[in-house]
Amino acid sequence: MNTVADAESLAHSHDIISIGVLADDLRRRRHGTRTTFVRVANVAADVGAPVSRPAAAGEVRIAGVPGSRAAAVERVREVASAAGRAVVTGFSLADLEQLSARENVTLRALLEELRAAGLELVAEAPVDRLQDTRRSIEEVNIAGMALARLTVDQSSSADPMPLLKAVADLQRRVAVLRAFAPLPRRVNPTAPTTGYDDVKHVALARLVVDNVPSIQVDWSLYGPKLAQVALTVGADDVDAVSAEDEVAGGPRRAPLQEIRRNIIAAGQEPVERNGRFDILGPLGTLGVVASPSEGRRPREERSP
Repeated sequence: MNTVADAESLAHSHDIISIGVLADDLRRRRHGTRTTFVRVANVAADVGAPVSRPAAAGEVRIAGVPGSRAAAVERVREVASAAGRAVVTGFSLADLEQLSARENVTLRALLEELRAAGLELVAEAPVDRLQDTRRSIEEVNIAGMALARLTVDQSSSADPMPLLKAVADLQRRVAVLRAFAPLPRRVNPTAPTTGYDDVKHVALARLVVDNVPSIQVDWSLYGPKLAQVALTVGADDVDAVSAEDEVAGGPRRAPLQEIRRNIIAAGQEPVERNGRFDILGPLGTLGVVASPSEGRRPREERSP
């Protein structure tokens, strides 16, 4: 986008086709026809809970709120020991902020403990829930980890522009965001969205937040149909594809085949990655690494 006025004009336009075309053009200039996706195995945050890790998983994600600092560290150790080659991610940065406050330790100290236990990336940072957005995101990188994605927990307004401009400004300050998932994780009952709203929101996110490499859509949360449309209006990465390939409908109904078909139907090239955004080969082995420097800055010293 050239000016804030241009973005504001688009936000108030009902011409979703023109907005989508502009967003798709920007997406293609950055990524070509390539669309990345990651197969995720979700495991509970409870210590001792089963760790199911399908061989196809490129990411094992610890989902939920840890009960204590010690429990969080122990759970990471359990998952890391069972993860094999899969990347271990976990937790919401907002929940870790609250946990560090309850435990009376710095966020950085908590993050460093989790990293030492085997956590590679914090799974998400809900921009609308963080207490100190810039500092907390920077602490992730200073602790030697990376942030998998910036998310939105629950949109408080039908107008996405203030939030999108805030995210673009945040990236100018921290310069470490690799992916932004603009659609809210929870529906706001006072301001429910429609498919039209969601598609427009994705397109505006690509146009306004043009300094974050990837605009992401969640396959499991929003479903294959919306995800496919989102790929034609600016999104270039699909999160949370199931890693389970054994399904009752046979191989053609397996999640891997379904995501590939949907991406191809959107006129793009499906490329599988892992939780680090490393590109995987046909058998799940590492191929060409996708921009390893993006999403992390060199470690630096900083007082707590």
